[in-house]
Amino acid sequence: MTGLRLALAEYWGDVWEAWNEFWFAPTAPAALSAIRVFAGAMLFYTHLVWSFDLSAFFGPNGWLPLDLYARERGYDLEGGHSYMWSLFQHIQSPTLLWTIHIVALVCFFLLTIGLFSRTTAVLSAFFAIMYATRVTPGAYFGLDKVNCMLAMYLMLGPCGARYSVDRLLNMRRGATGEVPTSTWANVAIRLIQLHMCAFYLFAGLGKLEGQTWWDGYAIWRSIASSEYQSIDVTWLGHYPHLMNLLAHGTVLFELFYPFLIWPRFTRPWMLATAVGMHLFIASCMGMITFGLAMLIGNLAFVKPATVRKVMDPLARRFALLLLGDRAGQSD
Repeated sequence: MTGLRLALAEYWGDVWEAWNEFWFAPTAPAALSAIRVFAGAMLFYTHLVWSFDLSAFFGPNGWLPLDLYARERGYDLEGGHSYMWSLFQHIQSPTLLWTIHIVALVCFFLLTIGLFSRTTAVLSAFFAIMYATRVTPGAYFGLDKVNCMLAMYLMLGPCGARYSVDRLLNMRRGATGEVPTSTWANVAIRLIQLHMCAFYLFAGLGKLEGQTWWDGYAIWRSIASSEYQSIDVTWLGHYPHLMNLLAHGTVLFELFYPFLIWPRFTRPWMLATAVGMHLFIASCMGMITFGLAMLIGNLAFVKPATVRKVMDPLARRFALLLLGDRAGQSD
């Protein structure tokens, strides 16, 4: 029994050590910073387009009037409460609506360029959730879910440590050393990774409920729909076996993504498949922003060293334009 106890104690000790290593090992913030750049740009663009008909989407008498919004939420406008709350449900003035909208766009832009990153990350998450809650259920889609998820986790870590105006300002003040690793950068990345696994898993489980995915016709019906069609690839219909392969392959990819994205051997193949699938969705089915947003989320599985190989030369050129020779002394 003593040997068994020692073996169990050693086993649970290894489990606890692996748990701490997974969540709390300090990591370089390069991947998180790159996600901030692209996610911030996506937040800015996707909320900027609301400006073309802001009152219709968020006004008190728009497509989702406040009284209907209240009934959908199950509360009374005169003082009832709901677990889903939005800042926009209290706005009656068009001037105030536009003022808040412009403030939100400024926050998204500042997050993109990385100015006051920790503050603008929190504000961006707040505004993204407020927008999404107000337009639900009329215009709340996968893109909004990914936007809110990324914004929420960006505020947890040092997302402005690299590729940011904040970094340039620190360099101007003389901080030219290596960017330190961070435990919170790892926590934020891990949460994004797990959330991406949940996205794909439940997407795959949901497809199992659709007969067209079992029959293999789902991809054909998607590319043949004029509602989503951006590039005509209906010629693929001449290859029914390929259509079946794409349909069944999509389901298998989404179901096994949460398991095969972690091993070093299978991760590159899963990321390459994700890139191919989402570029196909973006180019052929008209969902460009959704496809790109999912690829931004997949960046969480790219090693910081790999991210730096791509992003650092671009960031260094930009820094040289602003700081001159001082940028060459930095990392």
